[in-house]
Parts: sequence; structure tokens; C-alpha cells
Amino acid sequence: MLYSSLRSCLLANTPDSNRFVIALSGGLDSRVLLHLMGRFIRDNPQYQCDAVHVHHGLSGNADKWAQQCQQWAFEEKITYCHIEHVTLVLGNRISVEQQAREQRYLALSKHIQQGDCLLTAQHADDQLETFLLALKRGSGPAGLASMPESTTFGIGYHLRPLLQVTRQSITDYGIAHQLEWVEDESNQDQRYDRNFLRHQVTPLLHQRWPGIRKAVSRSAVLCGEQEALLNELLASHLSKALHVDQSLKIVELGSERIGKQLIRQWLSLFTVLMPSQAQLQQIWHSVVWAQDDANPQVCCGSHQIRRYKQRLYVVKQWADISRFQQECKLNQPCSLPEELGTLVITTVKVSGTLRLPLKNEIVSVRFEPEGIEAKPQGRIGKRKLKKLFQEYEVPSWNRRRTPLVFYNDRLAAVAGLFVTEDFVGEDCDLDWQCNSREVQ
Repeated sequence: MLYSSLRSCLLANTPDSNRFVIALSGGLDSRVLLHLMGRFIRDNPQYQCDAVHVHHGLSGNADKWAQQCQQWAFEEKITYCHIEHVTLVLGNRISVEQQAREQRYLALSKHIQQGDCLLTAQHADDQLETFLLALKRGSGPAGLASMPESTTFGIGYHLRPLLQVTRQSITDYGIAHQLEWVEDESNQDQRYDRNFLRHQVTPLLHQRWPGIRKAVSRSAVLCGEQEALLNELLASHLSKALHVDQSLKIVELGSERIGKQLIRQWLSLFTVLMPSQAQLQQIWHSVVWAQDDANPQVCCGSHQIRRYKQRLYVVKQWADISRFQQECKLNQPCSLPEELGTLVITTVKVSGTLRLPLKNEIVSVRFEPEGIEAKPQGRIGKRKLKKLFQEYEVPSWNRRRTPLVFYNDRLAAVAGLFVTEDFVGEDCDLDWQCNSREVQ
């Protein structure tokens, strides 16, 4: 029964895909999905299937789980099981659940090629929990639409083939086929909202209203259809409001009613938790209509909504790197922290911008601009880096993410902006390769 349901779902929703990627946590749900896909691949050898296990590093058992997932994938004749390590930034204002989800999907996206289909093992009980969490946040139709069975994902697709299946049916399948799976101890921690719902709330709802899963599923579909219609009606308005860098032009938002909906549609372009009504109200009044000289921000999960030059930006909350310091060797890429890419000082024969370091000068890269003064080439007098960043139109959130190149303890260059006057030369070029800056 479960296999035939999965097979029908795959064939109906992926007519142009021949490669699947399973998100394999090792828990019961994904373990059952792995077993089902093993059979599907054996029955349909024209398809290929890989698995990806995301190692969050939050449990002492994380290494063991990764090894078990690789072993189970091998047993099911799955082509390969990739292990992706992610690092979470823990803090009082950051939801571990939400951040783990965002990092997990970011890691999974690395393995999706053109036309590939990502498979995840969410089921009907997960859908009920997601709907209740959206209801708790005060979400509108977009949030209450919960999880669609099929949607686009990067340059591929995302399919949840077990979304109409109950948790009990999945458990029965795992026991019947004598499967082993990992038990994440955090699933019992009721400090997490989803676990609280799972252990304390939904059992009572099932007892009172046995058909609540199907009712919620219908409501989610209706909300999804309503949101899709609204998106279609406002598509041209959103296109006009979007800047080429995917920021949102405040001047194009119009009235509060339309503007808020455009902000929601804009946020849906990113992996950002949909804001609650209160958060959306705060974005509108505290960010959109803040004074011109203000530096407003509103947190949405592990991201911030910021404003710069009359445009809205989605900015990830990065870890503090003010104490980072790394020596740089000539012609050797220097790896930078927090997805800032690489920086390399390359020697050239002509038309360079930076002089060679002297024998007694150690070249290093740092990120703390506090208290530093600089005199860019061609300028008169020194100025604080803070003022120079403003002149070069670097938004506040990128000022401590812009590499500063030092020769010993003297600032020689600010990557992507300027070389200071005492270090100008034609011997070297400074190249910073980075794709994570929110404003270029």
C-alpha cells in the first residue's frame, strides 16, 4: 500500500526527472522513505537516486548517525550517501529549529542539479503540526498553506511523497520490514514547539476529531490556492518593485495593505520564515517608514529585514568575526570565514594596484574596522573607516564583513574598495571572490 502510493506520487509529479536526492536524517520517516526508494530504483533502473545526510553536530551521536545512514544507503543500493556538515549559531534570539531547517535545505540544495527532484519524508502528522505552528504565529494564507506536496527547489523540484500518509502507517511499515533507524534524543525535548505539539496537543486532537488530519490538509490546500491567486494578481507589481539585486524598492510598495502583501511575496523568494502579523506590522512601521538616518532591522528567524538607500534587504545573521586574523601568502588563496569566500594577493607584471610587501612585512586579513583611520589613494587627509564605508556606500551590516588587508599592523587595502596611499604600487592585485554579500 505504502509503496504503491509512493510510486504513483513519483510518476505523477516528476515526469521529466530521472534523478532523485533523498534527505536522509536517519530517523524513522526518512529511513522508511530510503527503503521505499531502494525498491523503486530496483523496479525502475532508468532512475538514479542519491542520499544526503546533514550533520548538524548538535548531538554526541551525530557521527554515529552519519555512519549508519551511509550503511543503510549502501544496503538499499542507493548510488551514494553524501555527508554535509553545517554549523549553527546558537543564541537566545535565534531559533535552533528554524536555523537547523534553513541550514539543512541550504546543504541539500548543493546536490540538486538541473531537473533533479529532492525527496523529503514529511507526512500528514507533520502537516498538522506545521499548520498549528503557523496558526500560533498568526500567519496568513501563505503560512497556513503549510507544506505543498510538490514545489520548485532551486533548479530542480521538491517532492514530499508521504505527505498524505500518517505517522502510524510509517511506523507500521518500519516494524513490518524490521528496519532500524536512529532516535534523536532532541525529539523528546518539549521546549521545542513542534515536540510540544507532537507529545501534548495533537494526540488530544486526534482523540476528539479523528478526521482532523484530512480537514487540515484540505484547509492547507485551500489557503495555498488563495495565496497562489493573490501572487498571480500582484506578480506585475512585485516585478516592478524588485531591484536587480533582489532588494525591494520602498517607493513601489504603495498602500499599507498592498505593501505588506508585496513584502510577504518578496520574502517567499528567500528561505525565510514567513513573518507573523505582528512582525509584518513591525517591518512596515519600524523599517519601511523609519527616518532616513536610522538603521532599522527586524528579525525573522535567522535572518534580518534591513533597509538601505530606500530599499529592503534580507540579511542573514552572521557570527561575529571581529577577532578573525589570518596570514596571507602571495599567490595563495586565503579562506575567509562565514561564507565570505577567498581572498588572494597575486603578483603581476604590469598594472597592479598594490605594492609588494617588504621582507619584514607580514600580510594578514582582518575584519575589525573600529578606530582605524585610512587615506585612500588620491584623497586628502585621513578619515575613519566608518565614514569611508558610508562614502563608498557599504551598508552597515557589511562593514564588519569586508576584508581589511594589513601589512604588519598598517592598513594596506580594503577589499573591493581601495588601496591606502602608502601601499599603492603596480606589483600586485587584490582579488576577493565572494557570493554572500547582500549588497555588492
